[in-house]
Amino acid sequence: MSTILIIALVLAMIATVVMLVRGIIAFLQTTEADLKGIGPSQPGLKSNQMMRARIIFQALAVLIVVALMALAGRT
Repeated sequence: MSTILIIALVLAMIATVVMLVRGIIAFLQTTEADLKGIGPSQPGLKSNQMMRARIIFQALAVLIVVALMALAGRT
């Protein structure tokens, strides 16, 4: 069981890093015209989506760590 959780933790951490990099890239693609425009810009929305996904994967990784610690406390 702990092996499965460790694999899931590694996958969640990789997904977190990938979403972080994608969010930063989307943020860097924002132009001055996008910033001065009315309403949210397309690159801004994409950056927000990537960062939201990063937070979800990060929370998943934390929950997996908690589960691993709970399993370690039982043995």
